[in-house]
Amino acid sequence: MKVKHWTDVPAEDIPGLEGANIRWVIGEKDNAPHFALRVIEVQPGFATPHHHHWWEHEILVLNGQGVAVTENGEIPITTGTALLTEKDEIHQFRNTGDDILRFICLIPWPWLEGLAEKHAAQA
Repeated sequence: MKVKHWTDVPAEDIPGLEGANIRWVIGEKDNAPHFALRVIEVQPGFATPHHHHWWEHEILVLNGQGVAVTENGEIPITTGTALLTEKDEIHQFRNTGDDILRFICLIPWPWLEGLAEKHAAQA
């Protein structure tokens, strides 16, 4: 078992994205074979990109307030909010508060792409 505190992992700038950083709390360096656990911090007035991807990801807001921007509008988020962003769902997280918007984000490694569909087809 590997144990660490998330604040012991240095924050890294996200290339091409102003006002946000990422901590790869559990990842490749930890020999995590399926998923990465990240902590993302968005400064007041900033947002993550408006994007989508093949994977789902689970999010838990640790601090702050903001909105999750979807194709269907904005959903308020605050400390304690848990979200499931489904695969191919367009999304963005925007900090609307005065403090850092900090959230845990769990994602799969790229090699897992297509395995869920393959499994469903075999069932």
